[in-house]
Amino acid sequence: MTLLGPSLQSYFTDHAHAQKGLSPNTVASYRDTWRLLIKHLSATTGLPADKLVLGMLDVEAITAFLDHLETDRGNSPTTRNARLTAIRAVLAVALPDHPEHADTLARVLALPARRRAPRVVQFLEEAETEALLAAPDAGTWTGHRDRALLTLAVQTGLRISELIALTTSDVHTGTGPHVTCTGKGRRYRATPLTAGTLAILVPYLDERSTRPGVALFPGPRGQHLSRDALERRLAKHLITATKQCPSLGRKHVTMHTLRHTAAMRLLQSGVDVAIIALWLGHQNTTSTDVYLHADMTIKQTAIDRTRDPSVTPGTYTPPADVLAFLDSL
Repeated sequence: MTLLGPSLQSYFTDHAHAQKGLSPNTVASYRDTWRLLIKHLSATTGLPADKLVLGMLDVEAITAFLDHLETDRGNSPTTRNARLTAIRAVLAVALPDHPEHADTLARVLALPARRRAPRVVQFLEEAETEALLAAPDAGTWTGHRDRALLTLAVQTGLRISELIALTTSDVHTGTGPHVTCTGKGRRYRATPLTAGTLAILVPYLDERSTRPGVALFPGPRGQHLSRDALERRLAKHLITATKQCPSLGRKHVTMHTLRHTAAMRLLQSGVDVAIIALWLGHQNTTSTDVYLHADMTIKQTAIDRTRDPSVTPGTYTPPADVLAFLDSL
């Protein structure tokens, strides 16, 4: 009987760090997947976590877990596939050391990923962005912090993990102002800061210097904020912003939506997709092409370039009086 625990300990203490050199975010994602899987297996088998064995991880058990993620937890196909990747990573390393479970593990490794619908990019229009940035209470410390955080997110397009990890030394306000971070895939990048962003960040940094810790956007005790904390703060400000801009209420807005907003702002300003990919920290432009599909303005411009010279450019608008239109035919 091969217990599951030693295989997990071997993977996370040796393989993930010493051999693969996985990033902390990847290790955390894999860890969370196995936490969920072990809790699910314990609940369905009635066994405590330290009594689970490797042989229990058959196709039926893993498929039931993945279905649980989608049906009970409401996870998307993308999240489901990410969890499957984390499971495969550990089992692929365990397989050579446990030939007695080779057939069972090989079948799990062969499980296909779930096909997903094309991604639709959600982003904020200019009026919606302004309403959101104006939502934090200007009379409180947390309001100053949140406004600086949201302003930086919308202008730079940093990922939520990158925003969380920022320290005060990552912001450079002198000549050539910019913010530095180490993002996905351990890729280092520096993103320029605009005058408008500096106007918010500089006074915030002065106020921030009187508080403990080095996190750029700290919690009550100076610690780095968590992902959940950032999403909760955003949700709070969205309620306020929606009162001023009702269209926000029709959108599902997360911190990643602010990243999309930054990309769409650059695209609509005429910035090349390759530059936007560098700005966002994408490894290639394939991930950035999705913004081209989302921008109807670019598509309208393309249509206008192919129009007949006698046709007025722009989108067709039906006449106000339908009967008069019909009479004119």
